Amino acid sequence: MASQSMEIMAKALEQQVLQSARMVEEQLDAELGKLERMDDDEMEKLKERRMEALKKSQKQKQEWLGKGHGEYKEIPSEKDFFPEVKESNRVVCHFYRDSTFRCKILDKHLSVLAKKHLETKFIKLNVDKAPFLTDRLRIKVIPTLALVKDGKTKDYIVGFTDLGNTDEFPTEVLEWRMGCSDIINYSGNLMEPPTLTQKSGSKFIKVEKTIRGRGHNSDSEDD
Repeated sequence: MASQSMEIMAKALEQQVLQSARMVEEQLDAELGKLERMDDDEMEKLKERRMEALKKSQKQKQEWLGKGHGEYKEIPSEKDFFPEVKESNRVVCHFYRDSTFRCKILDKHLSVLAKKHLETKFIKLNVDKAPFLTDRLRIKVIPTLALVKDGKTKDYIVGFTDLGNTDEFPTEVLEWRMGCSDIINYSGNLMEPPTLTQKSGSKFIKVEKTIRGRGHNSDSEDD
């Protein structure tokens, strides 16, 4: 009986896969049909629209680079934080301390993501130089990433709780977590994190946001 049930489920799954493949094929055929029916004027207009989109994309890229996007940099003091977040729509700020080992781990990942995601500015600030700001943002755990969108702090990544509770998380997991907060343009599946190599003690905590985005467990300070 169990064997028959498994066989029925396998066949049903196979039919679903085939049906999905047929739908994709039909959509591709329809797009190809549209292209084949286009006359020279329509093809020229299509090329012009694509060139315009490319020029707009390049212009936006240059604007981002001009504002300091594309690199992971340290800002000197807390007074520099406000013009930085006012200038860019999306900012990731790493509140760090030199003596905290996990901050150095985040530095490595953030340097990679800053180059990949030009749409977002990546900065770091030493908490010992920012007593007013850390108190205002209620930052108690180091490291903490403040995710700032349109000049307002929308979410926080506190410690490594959301990153699998391990020091050895891959960059892709941090990228996914940022994507969950829409602080970067993320093209992967937001419903679940990228697969981690299974290690003892590696566990994900479901990302649950409050109004200030602080509704999740956190590591102890200066782990």
